[in-house]
Amino acid sequence: MSYLSRRYLAVAALLMALAILPADAGLQEVTPLPDDPAKALILPPGFKLNVFAKLPGAGADYFRGPRFMAFGPDGNLYVSLGGDKRVVMLPDANHDGKADETVLVADGLNMPQGLAFLNGQLLVADQDEVIRLERKDGQWPATKITPLITGLPSGGHTMKTLKLGPDGLLYLNIGSSCNVCVEDNPLRATIARYTIDGKPAGYLPTVGMHATSPIWATGLRNSEGFDWQPRTQAMFATNNGSDMRSDKKGGVPMDDLPPEHFNLIEGGGQYGWPYCWGNRFSDPNFPGPTGFCEKMTPPAITFPAHAAPLGMTFLGKANVAEDYKNDALVALHGSWNRKQPSGYKVVRVHFKDGKPVSVADFATGWLGDKGAWGRPVDLTVGPDGAVYLSDDRAGMIYRITYSGVQP
Repeated sequence: MSYLSRRYLAVAALLMALAILPADAGLQEVTPLPDDPAKALILPPGFKLNVFAKLPGAGADYFRGPRFMAFGPDGNLYVSLGGDKRVVMLPDANHDGKADETVLVADGLNMPQGLAFLNGQLLVADQDEVIRLERKDGQWPATKITPLITGLPSGGHTMKTLKLGPDGLLYLNIGSSCNVCVEDNPLRATIARYTIDGKPAGYLPTVGMHATSPIWATGLRNSEGFDWQPRTQAMFATNNGSDMRSDKKGGVPMDDLPPEHFNLIEGGGQYGWPYCWGNRFSDPNFPGPTGFCEKMTPPAITFPAHAAPLGMTFLGKANVAEDYKNDALVALHGSWNRKQPSGYKVVRVHFKDGKPVSVADFATGWLGDKGAWGRPVDLTVGPDGAVYLSDDRAGMIYRITYSGVQP
């Protein structure tokens, strides 16, 4: 498919994705960037933050700006720019904690998000496929694009995250097409698993003449963030709950329903959407088949409703205090449909004995009384042990380090 055709598809998908948002979507107003973002953001004692790179920001738009990240075997940070249709590389050759330049890796892509390196080559999750970028003589931009996984459903929650699991297989989130509905395509609202050759490797074994399914877990409306706990290797994922819900049939939408989920993902697990949320609570305005909610896996822990948890990373390889090593950081992108906003911050999920036990603020300061100047998206740990954080609204990549020295 030509780059021009892919651009048309990207525009169409963006319109479809925006169509799931009500016309009166109340995303917080864009406020001016602070003169010094590093001073505007508040971190726990012993941590500090600097701006690693400044890229074009999304402002009031959706799906644009720096989204998801991955470090390559070359030690450089790679970043997807979603609706901007690009992937870029941000080298820091002199190791001063600031990107030297912005190197174009690929342009004209179809709403890229998830990035993963496999055998030294960069894989990118577009909205309808996973592609492999190839370069000549080790130089970017890519000189060849090869499809690896094709035929993925697009539109709706169209952005897809891709990671290589500890089992050597590829994991891919495929969001729902809608807010609340029964999907026609069984791949919707799942996390899928594939071999490194792009073949389906889902939970259920192949039976008879049936083709192997890639579905690993279901009932996940939009699980854009996932990672593996360093001590147990268990997979955890964020999930965005449905909008405009009530605890009563015909009731008015409630700010605090449903809670956002942080799930322990297991093969064959069913996590509730579209019929139920929380501790097996059945949606009174969209009841499911008898017994459906009793069979769902409830969340391991929850976040406030509509906070929009996106990217996450565990801190096992980060240069942080020992107490943080088994914990995760989660980017709460921020609400658009609450009277009182939620999210617009990064939280720490504290683990004990391999299970999440508490949630606490880690990085705040984007949200003010008049709006928000930034929206955190994704986190990853660099080879230098620092935590890197993307902010699509402000167009920032931040670098967070730990000194252990408390004021």
